[in-house]
Amino acid sequence: MAASERILGVEGGGTKTAWVLVERVTDGLRVIDQGKLPPSNFRLTPPDRLRSIFGQLPREVDRVGMFLAGCAADDRRSLEMLCREIWPEAKIITGSDRDSGLAAALGRSDGIAVNAGTGASVTGRRGERIEKAGGWGHILGDTGGGYFLSLQALRLILREYDLHRGEAQFTANILRALSLNSRDELVRWAQTADKMEIATLSPVVLEAARDGDSNVVKLVEESAEMLAEYTAAVATRLGLLAPKVILLGGLFCKESLYVAAFRRRLKKNLCDARVGMSEQSPELGAAWLAAELEERETFLVKADVAESQELVKAATEQLNPRSKNLETISAKELVELFVDEEKFVQEALRREIGPLARGVEIVTKVLRKGGRLFYVGAGTSGRLGVLDASEMPPTFGVSPALVQGIVAGGVSALHRSVEGAEDEPGGGALAIDERGVTGADIVCGISASGRTPFVLGALAAAKQRGAQTILLTCNPARMRPDRFDLEIDLATGPEILTGSTRLKAGTATKIALNILSTGAMVALGKVRGNLMIDLAVSNEKLRDRAARLVAELAKCDYAEAYERLQKHGWNLRAALG
Repeated sequence: MAASERILGVEGGGTKTAWVLVERVTDGLRVIDQGKLPPSNFRLTPPDRLRSIFGQLPREVDRVGMFLAGCAADDRRSLEMLCREIWPEAKIITGSDRDSGLAAALGRSDGIAVNAGTGASVTGRRGERIEKAGGWGHILGDTGGGYFLSLQALRLILREYDLHRGEAQFTANILRALSLNSRDELVRWAQTADKMEIATLSPVVLEAARDGDSNVVKLVEESAEMLAEYTAAVATRLGLLAPKVILLGGLFCKESLYVAAFRRRLKKNLCDARVGMSEQSPELGAAWLAAELEERETFLVKADVAESQELVKAATEQLNPRSKNLETISAKELVELFVDEEKFVQEALRREIGPLARGVEIVTKVLRKGGRLFYVGAGTSGRLGVLDASEMPPTFGVSPALVQGIVAGGVSALHRSVEGAEDEPGGGALAIDERGVTGADIVCGISASGRTPFVLGALAAAKQRGAQTILLTCNPARMRPDRFDLEIDLATGPEILTGSTRLKAGTATKIALNILSTGAMVALGKVRGNLMIDLAVSNEKLRDRAARLVAELAKCDYAEAYERLQKHGWNLRAALG
C-alpha cells in the first residue's frame, strides 16, 4: 500500500452509517476524518437513497471498504456497482456489516464477534472457517438486538394491561419517550414505525430493568440468553472450547447492564469463554479490510484543537459573571436574575432590526413567487424551527408544505437528544435533498454558535441548488468561512447557565423566527388589521375567536357572526364577504 493512499471505511446499519477516512503513516493508519450519516441497510434502503448517502462521503480516496447490513454474498456485486458510481477510480471492497464487525473485533485471529445494535448477529472464525448465527433481519430475526428487545417490551405492555391491568409505570415511561398520551396512540405509532424507530426505545427498556421492573428484567435476561445460546452454538460448530468473545454494537457499548446479563448467560453455556469489548469500531474494521493488510495496525486519532478552540470562543460558551454563584442564591434572586438577563435579548433584537426587516422582505418575496421557507437546526434551534413552522397552517391557513422545519436527528430529536446528529454536514445536505429544495425556495439555518455542521451542510447544499440562504446565530464574533444571502447575529451574550443556549439564545431565536414568519404572512395579506382572517377553525375555542373576529370586522353582533360562519363552513373570508 502506497504511503499516500487514502482509505474510506464505511459500516452501515439500521441506526446510522458510520465512516472513517484514514491514510498510511509511518507507525500505522492515521484517522483524517470521520462521521455519521443516516441509516443504510442494503435491503431496507432504496438504491437512490444509498446513492445520496454515498454522495456525502469523501470523494478523493484510493480505496473504499463498504460494509452494509443486509448485504448478502449475492448482493456484493450490486453494492460495488453503486459505489463505482461515486468512486470510479477507487479499489472497492464490499460486504456485510458482519465482515467489518468481525474485522474490528478480531482482526484475522480466531474467536467470536457478537454484535448487538439495532439488529444482532453472531459470527465466529477458526482458521479459514466462518460460522454464523442470527442476523436474519427484523421480520424473522434480530434476536437479541435493540429492535427485538423493544418490540418484546411493547408486546409486554399490552399483554400485562389486558391480563392484569399492569405495567402502568413502564407504559408511562414509553409514552413519555415517544411524546404519546395513551396506549391507543402507542399502537397506532407502532403500526407505522420503522425498525430504527422501534429500536430507539431500547434505552427506556434497559432503564426499567435497572429500576427493578421484574417483567422487564425477565425480557432483558431472555434476550441476552438467546444471544448467549447463539454464541455457544457457533463455538460448538467451530470446536472452540475457550473462545475469545468480543462484543460490539450500540446495545453492548452503551448498556453495561446488557453486557452483564450476556456474560451471566454465556457462562452457563460456555463457561471458559473470554469475554471483552471491541477496542475498535466497525468502520475502522471496514477501513482495515479495504487496506488489505495481514495484521491490524494502530489507528492514530488526532484531536481537532482548532475546532474546539473556536467553539470555546463563542459568546454563548463564555462564563456569565452575573450568575457565577448561581447555586448559592435564593429562588427569588434566581428569578430576578433571569428577568434581568432578558434585557440582553431585547437589546440583541433591537441591534438587528435592519437584518430582520431584510429577512422579512426576502422571505415574503420567495413565498409570493411560490417558493417555500425551510428552517434547519439542531437541538433547541431545530425544535424552535419546527415549532414556528408547525404553527403556520392553523394560524394563517397555509399548506404545511409552505413553511417546513428540519431538525437534526428527525422526529425523535423533537423530544429527546439524538446523539451526534448535529455533527455531520452531510446529514444536513441529505435533508435538503430529501425535502426537494429548489432555487425557488429559501433556507434559514439556525445555530446559536453559527458553526453547527448539520446546519452549515444544509445551507451549502441549498446554495448549490440555487436557493436563497439565511443564517441566524447568537454569536457575532464567529468565524465566517461561508457567506449567505443574509446573516442575522443576535448578541445575547453568555448564558446564565454556561453554554445552555435554550435560555437567552433560545428566547431571542424564537422571537426572530416569529418576526420572519409573521412578517411575511402579514405582507402576503393573511391578516386584516391585527386579526387572523385565514385562521383554521378546528375547535370550540377557535370557533368563538372566529365569531368575535367576524363580529368586529363586519360590525354585527356575535350571534349573526356565528350564523354567517356556520353558513360558509367556518371560512372567515367567505363569511366576511
